[in-house]
Amino acid sequence: MGNWIINHGLTYFIQVVWMAINIFLFVWFFYIYELGDQYFYTRHILGSALAWARAPAAVLNFNCMLILLPVCRNLLSLLRGSLMCCGRTMRKQLDNNLSFHKMVAYMIGLMTAVHTIAHLFNMEWYYNSRQGKYDDLSRTLSDLGDEDDETYLNPFRSLSDTPSYIVFTTIAGITGVIITLCLILIITSSMEVIRRSYFEVFWYTHHLFIVFFAGLVFHGAGRIVRSQQNIGPLYNLTHCKDDLDDWGKSECPIPQFAGGFPQTWMWVIGPMVIYLCERLLRFIRYMQNVEYRKIVIRPSKVLELQLVKNGFKMDVGQYVFLNCPGISPLEWHPFTMTSAPEEDFFSVHIRSAGDWTQKLISMVEQLPEGAQGPKIGVDGPFGTASEDVFDYEVSMLVGAGIGVTPFASILKSIWYKFKESNPKLRTRKIYFYWLCRETSAFEWFADLLQVLEREMEERGMGDFLTYKLYLTGWDQSHANHVMVHFDQDTDVVTGLKQKTHYGRPNWEKEFEQVRNENPTSVVGTFLCGPAALADVLAKKCVKYSDVDPRKTKFYFNKENF
Repeated sequence: MGNWIINHGLTYFIQVVWMAINIFLFVWFFYIYELGDQYFYTRHILGSALAWARAPAAVLNFNCMLILLPVCRNLLSLLRGSLMCCGRTMRKQLDNNLSFHKMVAYMIGLMTAVHTIAHLFNMEWYYNSRQGKYDDLSRTLSDLGDEDDETYLNPFRSLSDTPSYIVFTTIAGITGVIITLCLILIITSSMEVIRRSYFEVFWYTHHLFIVFFAGLVFHGAGRIVRSQQNIGPLYNLTHCKDDLDDWGKSECPIPQFAGGFPQTWMWVIGPMVIYLCERLLRFIRYMQNVEYRKIVIRPSKVLELQLVKNGFKMDVGQYVFLNCPGISPLEWHPFTMTSAPEEDFFSVHIRSAGDWTQKLISMVEQLPEGAQGPKIGVDGPFGTASEDVFDYEVSMLVGAGIGVTPFASILKSIWYKFKESNPKLRTRKIYFYWLCRETSAFEWFADLLQVLEREMEERGMGDFLTYKLYLTGWDQSHANHVMVHFDQDTDVVTGLKQKTHYGRPNWEKEFEQVRNENPTSVVGTFLCGPAALADVLAKKCVKYSDVDPRKTKFYFNKENF
């Protein structure tokens, strides 16, 4: 339990607080509408469906206030910078921004479903009440508003009105249909299979959030749920509800009804302004000129872009969003930078993995020799968990496939720090693991590892960097080639002294080794890779951490985009 608290305690505490606020809002507003005297007559027609419609609305207001904040990348980077004086556990919460964004979205989807279903029942019961299918009190309440000095309770003002007519002719109905359709499209297109295979579909449908929030702001203006305004000590509700003949007399004045003041805009206006500023800053960055220093097509369809932009400053492991107007003026895609802060340019490695990346690589391949690449916009840089790598005495870096990119930046920066004999380098040991399916994927990164390998040996620090490369896919011809050249001093795949491993790492063995070699250290475990591997490493961090503060502790960190 102590190990679990070290790695996940604050994250789950934040989630519990968030859930507690949701539950409180639901229960509080449920009882207001279920027990409040001002809603007695409304409740008489609608029953508990009134409370089941309004309580989710309160929860929706709260979560719609939160949903935009986790995707305000500049705000998160600002917070990360301001929290540098705080503990790493606090900064780590910012790396869970997308997980929190999804969790809030699920709550919005659930509450929207409850809210919508309850209002469908409300429409049916309002309709039946207007048609005189219920008791005398329901019919009398539905008739209110037909005279000039009366206010209405039932939105069905004519016997010919139907539920469909009300839904598609009132502000609340029309906006409700629009925001529900937008939400359905946004949620369904966000599924993992669609987001990874058809990113453009995900990207464009996600921008329906603009329509969603516009409809949300105006939704409450319909004021379709109405409460009694002249309720009070002088109004004898117990007597008046049963004696309809006394309505209009001093002891039972005719009930006056009005819709509640729209409140949703007050919940969401702040985040909307923050997000608007976020998009304005992105546009300003988009307009800034970006020049190409170098363009290289690496093996296995990996494109390396070395870019220069005035005033651009980065830190290790950070990422940028790229936009190519020649492909799409609206699409922005995240890429981790592979350059080091000490270099006078920044670089990204782009693997062909979708329509956008394939089109960009095709455009570059068709360029004449020495030509500048297509116009490109850069937004960033933005902070990630990897920024904290030098805060640990010992670091385990785990990359899968192109997920090695943040660690390329880290290892380059280490090389520069050794060249400059930087006294601020706190890290004394790095374990680096790279898992790839194809041998060609190793080629573009092997040069850097060769330089580091040679540099460490020359400085007598061969033990500073321990790296292990794992090939998870191969054919028989490759296996035969390896067997023939097995006794060579360097690896046949990478040319490094460290031989490539075949298969997947035995993480039990690796964590045990790290713990034994660093019995009193704080170890940062960093992953840029799939969720399945993240689950494995997170559990190993918990298992091999010691509650004793004098012994080894593992902190898990994952890159999230």
